[in-house]
Amino acid sequence: MKTTALVLFSGGQDSTTCLAWALEKYDAVETIGFDYGQRHRIELECRRVVLDSIVERFPVWAPKLGIDHMLDLGLLGAISDTALTAQKKIDFEQTGLPNTFVPGRNLLFFTLAAAVAYRRGHKVLVGGMCETDYSGYPDCRDDTLKALQVALNLGLNARLVVETPLMWIDKAQTWAMAQQLGGDALVTLIRDKTHTCYMGNREARHAWGYGCGTCPACELRQKGYEAFVRGEAAI
Repeated sequence: MKTTALVLFSGGQDSTTCLAWALEKYDAVETIGFDYGQRHRIELECRRVVLDSIVERFPVWAPKLGIDHMLDLGLLGAISDTALTAQKKIDFEQTGLPNTFVPGRNLLFFTLAAAVAYRRGHKVLVGGMCETDYSGYPDCRDDTLKALQVALNLGLNARLVVETPLMWIDKAQTWAMAQQLGGDALVTLIRDKTHTCYMGNREARHAWGYGCGTCPACELRQKGYEAFVRGEAAI
């Protein structure tokens, strides 16, 4: 039986690694992205570049990569008052969470992805959420996504599986996973073509890729890359 998956794909390091993981594991893979008014919307341009690069550089995966779905979620940005959806300084709220947390984002993403998967006949949803090396977002936690899987299956009368291959590994191990999946070619693609920086900076080039170098996303990416290069990551 042909196995298929729908990958939540932002154009960043984590979702690109998860896309490679899905292409290696499943017979056919589609992607879904969301335009929610994000401040770092340059990632939407990077999505297409990354997808085209995978087709060009990885002929074994190319036939498996299918339709890319892009959904307009401008309403989410309109009702959010966060540093990811408005021009405001990144800081910490009284809750202890950074103000880059967009309430309900992943819950909404997975719900809409599940609706697309239901229509397209996919049984697996793949996301790059991680609880090991992250900013503390509650909608990235394993318990949240396990509960969401149950709710989606009850609401759709389906048997969808939510896969999060990065959940228990850190950023250095994410780089190592990319190398295991696609060798230096995939590491280079992720370094040069993906976007993670919250500020949307594509001008400053670093050893680990493009970004402002100071936002939380850049700091995590840099720290992980440097540990990976030192050989400190094991999968």
